[in-house]
Amino acid sequence: MEAKAKPAPPPAIRKPPTREEIMERIRENLKGIKHKIIVLSGKGGVGKSAVTANLAAVLAKEGHSVGVFDYDFHGPAMARMLGVLGKSPSALPFGIFPVTGVLGIKVFSLAFLLPDERTPVIWRGPLKAKALQELMTNIIWGNLDFLLFDLPPGTGDEALNIAQNIPDVKGAIVVTIPSVVSTVAVEKSVEFCKKLNIPLLGVIENMSYFKCPYCGQITEVFGKGAGKRIAKDESIRLLGKIPLDPEMARCLDKGSPMIVCKPDSESTKSFEAIAQSLLQLLS
Repeated sequence: MEAKAKPAPPPAIRKPPTREEIMERIRENLKGIKHKIIVLSGKGGVGKSAVTANLAAVLAKEGHSVGVFDYDFHGPAMARMLGVLGKSPSALPFGIFPVTGVLGIKVFSLAFLLPDERTPVIWRGPLKAKALQELMTNIIWGNLDFLLFDLPPGTGDEALNIAQNIPDVKGAIVVTIPSVVSTVAVEKSVEFCKKLNIPLLGVIENMSYFKCPYCGQITEVFGKGAGKRIAKDESIRLLGKIPLDPEMARCLDKGSPMIVCKPDSESTKSFEAIAQSLLQLLS
């Protein structure tokens, strides 16, 4: 009489990694990055992404290795601003290589994961956090002097996810414009960083003034002195002021930051001064 075959054992159930294991994987993957800096703003419309793109370009132009992670699910702009729109990262079994943009800047944008720019992302907070963990575990940044995280406006899920899942953040840069509404929103961002123990590297006042290209007259379109006032009240550094420059939008729409598109402009000089202030602060 033939013996009955034994049933196959059930497949082993793999336990999901613990939070400590996930954080260790992220820390190991990002160990080659010297300075991890988040760029945030209290509200939209202040030009935060434009500031991130131009600051990254100036740092790269000065010889630093730079990466930019665009963590704006609902309005990713870095791919266009840094000249890599339409390109795709290289996905290999052992990881994902970011796209190399203008001046050698390594770029990863959530736009790479969407069919086109008009596709909305309708995700809840936990899914956004999971996506960040997966990407930070698998994107191969290599050795970088700077990795800038461009966040969406406000202090919602994305900002909290970065704060909780990116180890050893060097600090935060807060972008504002000199209006009362923006100032109040920025103060919330400052308090957010303080409560989560994120060092504040400073504030950048964007669209500080408009200088007429014909007569040189300066008009303070959105008010005056907000950046300086925030810096004083919160005991943080005013990294610099950037003029309202129509050329900036035209250049970034073409994937060309100001240091490339208009190297002698007043805006470019402002970004260069801000980069120097940041480098001195980090030295």
